[in-house]
Amino acid sequence: MGISYGMVAGVLLLCYIVWRISSNSGPRLPKGLPIIGARKGDWFPFWQATLRNSLDVKKAALDGYKQYPNQAAILPVAGPGGASFIVLPASETQFVTEQPDSVLNLRAVIIKGLLYRYTVADQFIVSNAAHQHIITTTLTNQIGNMLSALNDETAFCFEQIWGTDTETFRDVGVWDTLGRVVGGVTNRAFVGLPYSRDPALLSAGLNFARCLPLSARFLSFVWEPLRPLASPLFTLPNRIFERRFANILLPEIDRRLRHRFDHMNNDKEKYVANKNDFLQWSIEQAIASGDPRMWKPRTLAGRVLLLNLVSIHTSSLTVTNLVLDLISSKAETLDEVRNEITSVLAETQGVWTKTAMYKMEKLDSVFRESARLNTLTAVALRRVVVAKDGLTTPSGVHIPCGNFCAVPSLAVLTDAKKYSSPESFDPFRFVDLRREVNSGERLPDHVERSRMSFPATSNDYLAFGNGRQACPGRFFAAAELKLMLAYVLLHYDFEMLPKRPSDTWVGILRIPSPSAKIRVKRRKPSEVPVFRFPTHDVDWT
Repeated sequence: MGISYGMVAGVLLLCYIVWRISSNSGPRLPKGLPIIGARKGDWFPFWQATLRNSLDVKKAALDGYKQYPNQAAILPVAGPGGASFIVLPASETQFVTEQPDSVLNLRAVIIKGLLYRYTVADQFIVSNAAHQHIITTTLTNQIGNMLSALNDETAFCFEQIWGTDTETFRDVGVWDTLGRVVGGVTNRAFVGLPYSRDPALLSAGLNFARCLPLSARFLSFVWEPLRPLASPLFTLPNRIFERRFANILLPEIDRRLRHRFDHMNNDKEKYVANKNDFLQWSIEQAIASGDPRMWKPRTLAGRVLLLNLVSIHTSSLTVTNLVLDLISSKAETLDEVRNEITSVLAETQGVWTKTAMYKMEKLDSVFRESARLNTLTAVALRRVVVAKDGLTTPSGVHIPCGNFCAVPSLAVLTDAKKYSSPESFDPFRFVDLRREVNSGERLPDHVERSRMSFPATSNDYLAFGNGRQACPGRFFAAAELKLMLAYVLLHYDFEMLPKRPSDTWVGILRIPSPSAKIRVKRRKPSEVPVFRFPTHDVDWT
């Protein structure tokens, strides 16, 4: 006997009512604001709206944008990433962007949403996020120096995971295989060789990245006073993978620390680290801080693992969406991007540089267009009001401390007034827009053109957030993902899909089909462009 829609809805509603009753100590919502999803005649408008929105958050986000274009409204959503959001009108996006983290805080959203208090073992890492400074400065500045190594790792991962058979097409799971490639390439920058090719370390990092959000989701349904008792059970997989990851990396951390301390008495100008990766930068930062807790081996391993969580999850979603978009579009699109990559690399004789990557406008455009069409969240700039006295918006709405606020994202990115045919995947949409900047008699405006690139942010494009709290690792992510797509286009053929597999909305998050498969075949050597300098090292030994 099948389970009816009504039964599922009833259970969800009951769960939410219990949750609301048990969480009545939360911050008070502003009075007088409309509730998105509520209907005339509802007995319990807030709870019923929550149920409707949770079952179809895409519809809720689009309806709210149309019904309340110039005023704030409450969007209650249960599930992953969910909360009772005060969604401000799109016209106030810049206002939200300009608020310092002492007023509107993004990190508080992440800590609360993923329940870091229970899901991350080392709370010192949570309270002292020193790694963010490294991402914003050192990692971003080192991208150009790391392109060759990242491309080398990209080639190694795809040959291992997608294979080298040039005769027969094979099925590959998009989400699973690309997540593994992202893990390998990312850890080449985080811990370097040989650990970026250690199957056990990569498996532990990937599984941790996928288990932590799941454990946080289950734990969120537990009454808060009981979470300390329930968390050891729900977070057990996290702890297992956390321990495995650290145990593999600890010998390398110990070796590097000993090497660094051996040179402490030498003149600092003479010391040159023999590694150039996130782990080494973290060691240098820890020693410079003078705080012994910073250079504890497990703390350093924990920072690397936490970055695996953030980078693998979002990058895997992004590249999975793009591959599904491309393989379900036109074969001519793949050929155009492939030809552009070949042409630009021919100018550098096969060497990847930041300048070469900048010239690949079509490669950049397909990423930005896919991120526009497949925005990962229904609302953007999610922030917690942390200012003690709350926040008053330009339209006069006072939001008390502790509340969540956000701005429209999905609705803006699919607004026909801003984008022509907004529901369609137009791969070179942003190539045309960038070229229009310098059309006619206008002088070249490289700044304005750059604002339409994949990692750029604006009030109308919030894939990476905006302002000072925008994603600090977006430039690194953009570079590694472009290397990945360029490699597969140059070295693999694809069987096109007649239709793109459907996405699923869970809470406010959009998830591409985890079971989607495509058929790939390695291109023959005669079909792959030959450059004076290979784009990667063909000798893996």
